[in-house]
Amino acid sequence: MYFYLHIDGKILLCFSSSICVCMFIVFYWLDLCRMEGGNIRQWLNFLVCALLFLIAEASYVPITYLQNAVAKGAVCLDGSPPAYHFDRGSGTGINNWLVAFEGGGWCNNVTTCLSRKTNRLGSSKQMAKQIAFSGIMSNMQIFNPDFYNWNRIKVRYCDGSSFTGDVEEVNPVTKLHFRGARIFAAVMEDLLAKGMENARNAIISGCSAGGLTSVLHCDRFRALLPGGARVKCLSDAGYFINARDVTGAYHIQQYFSQVVATHGSARNLPQSCTSRLSPKLCFFPQYLASHITTPIFFVNAAYDSWQIKNILAPGVADPEGHWHSCKLDINNCSPDQLDLMQGFRTEFLRALTVLGNSSYKGMFIDSCYAHCQTEMQETWLRSDSPELEKTTIAKAVADWFYERRTFHQIDCPYPCNPTCHNRVFGPEDNHQGKNVTSKGTSDASARKLNFPKLTNKVSYA
Repeated sequence: MYFYLHIDGKILLCFSSSICVCMFIVFYWLDLCRMEGGNIRQWLNFLVCALLFLIAEASYVPITYLQNAVAKGAVCLDGSPPAYHFDRGSGTGINNWLVAFEGGGWCNNVTTCLSRKTNRLGSSKQMAKQIAFSGIMSNMQIFNPDFYNWNRIKVRYCDGSSFTGDVEEVNPVTKLHFRGARIFAAVMEDLLAKGMENARNAIISGCSAGGLTSVLHCDRFRALLPGGARVKCLSDAGYFINARDVTGAYHIQQYFSQVVATHGSARNLPQSCTSRLSPKLCFFPQYLASHITTPIFFVNAAYDSWQIKNILAPGVADPEGHWHSCKLDINNCSPDQLDLMQGFRTEFLRALTVLGNSSYKGMFIDSCYAHCQTEMQETWLRSDSPELEKTTIAKAVADWFYERRTFHQIDCPYPCNPTCHNRVFGPEDNHQGKNVTSKGTSDASARKLNFPKLTNKVSYA
């Protein structure tokens, strides 16, 4: 809940009634002391700064370590406990649950997995103690009207396999643990005990590798929850396709095959796929999405920046770096490169056809050069957010979830959509780019926020 407070021409946004009251008192006394100067005014100014600091910190959510999971072998690559961030629901959202899985690519062999042991993608010891929730994770109704008061959980990613690995043996030299599937099970067990077993509405979601997690574990998540609950899945930038690179090779297929083999993932991939196809293909949503029985919604850019950089034009297929500038900024792409990207879009849309037109399978496929759009405020819900059919991602997802209407929209080809936030990477970036767009930085904290028109009275929402 938040409150608008109008004081002497100043409009304040308060995150709680108590903060609003405190700020009202502070400004009242500041006004009385305006002519006094002295220590009282200095002390009150300090109090104002302290309150503003508390407000700024209000959207940050602390980390929770699952220490008891270690005994079950549910650990990160380095053997540290798994972790998540939990912002409890309130009011009408007390029995609604949104479990979002963090992204961060994969590691496909011992060398690449070792490189993750020393950072947050392989060790909870290196994770931030608190993170900001925005977009679909926001606790502010103004920015997230349909899910703001849900129980919102961000599960940290430290296994490198989209939570599918399970190898019992631990090499005594590398001391790598491949236990992603056990982490998934341990987190679910913990959340069920904390109230998720009583869920009335629930969503499993994620971005990138986390978006693939929500696909691979969609039906498994549904099976854990009450039969009468509305349970659905949301995959953001997780529809990775099995496509050739610019040399004609299936680099991504080989890469995913190595991920599955390294982590022992085969037994934890959906049996509806592994019973028909090689496990290496069951890491691609196009081969299993049609067999997912739980309703699922896909948010994806047809020109997904990660897929352009790593599937269409990976470094191994472009040793001389002809694609380097293009991958940093789509505006730098040559006509020939744009033609190949249009061809990639065609392949992407063809891979989507397996979803059919069922209301159980929703989609928001825009023509932006982007990657992950549900957890960034500027692309989730803001006055200049991307739209399809005059509908933002936030509204499309919520309308589909609550069955207010179906949503099955595919954008026209680039560069037709003026609402896109096309990602621009810094020259020093490799796989993880700065959140910079053609409309400016996409870091919500660095942008001027666009609020609805405010009133001159305290209002409640």
